Amino acid sequence: MVDGKGQMCEHSTHSMISLNRNELEALRILWEQGELKPADIQAHFSWAIENATLRSVLVNLVEKGYITRKLQGKAFYYAACVPKATLLETTMQALARVFAGGSTRELVAQLVETSDIKPADLKLISQTAAGVSRKAKRKST
Repeated sequence: MVDGKGQMCEHSTHSMISLNRNELEALRILWEQGELKPADIQAHFSWAIENATLRSVLVNLVEKGYITRKLQGKAFYYAACVPKATLLETTMQALARVFAGGSTRELVAQLVETSDIKPADLKLISQTAAGVSRKAKRKST
């Protein structure tokens, strides 16, 4: 798989299920901030993380094919090579297989039933779905 910047990613399928809390946080930061050095990633963490722990997290993410690492001058820079939407989609598919017989519709219904989703949240979901539907119709014409 090639990322948006033409860099090779190691794996073609990814799921958040295989990521730990620190790995997810590092990915979140790289999606939001773009390419960064480890010290900059560490500064954006939502909790304290030791430098050695962060470097281990980054090595793991490179090995799993979620991020790339390149040398610029004397520093390594890291960037996400799996788009956020791709990872979310594959994770939803995996969750749907486990919890809803493969149906993302059923998974969403279960999430509504078992979480604290409020009527205003459902309205937003409905509006989002309607917008996606309109975009799909425009593309097909």
